[in-house]
Amino acid sequence: MANIRVTKIFHFDTGHALAGYDGKCKNVHGHSYTLEVTVIGKPIDDPDNVKFGMVIDFGDLKKIVKKYVVEDYDHALVLNKNTSYKEIGDFLLERGHHILLVDFQPTGEMMVQDMAQRIMKHLPENLKLKRIKLYETGTSYAEWYADDQE
Repeated sequence: MANIRVTKIFHFDTGHALAGYDGKCKNVHGHSYTLEVTVIGKPIDDPDNVKFGMVIDFGDLKKIVKKYVVEDYDHALVLNKNTSYKEIGDFLLERGHHILLVDFQPTGEMMVQDMAQRIMKHLPENLKLKRIKLYETGTSYAEWYADDQE
């Protein structure tokens, strides 16, 4: 049986700031992100399995991505905890805000890499994460491909 790619699309809003950046993005600002997650695998060929013919139930993929990516990133302010922006993050955390302090500069490129790592840890063994595409705006995106990692 052939390998088939399956893609699910997600939408969420996230704020971030790029410490040390020489442009407007050094300021706290946000985006309405679109995330495309593509996995690859063989469809289940057991006619007695309720998911017969599926690579993965779209609902199961949704649960994984929502739990390990969207819930953390949606309506969060993402800041690099290795910069002075950590003080802002700590201040807001103490006041109940949704802050995600990370070990990297929260660019689209680095966020998509973080998201790939999060998703890969929770996929069923018979599936492989193939691609993630993170739109920061309608015309700008970062992509992560499994083939590029090997």
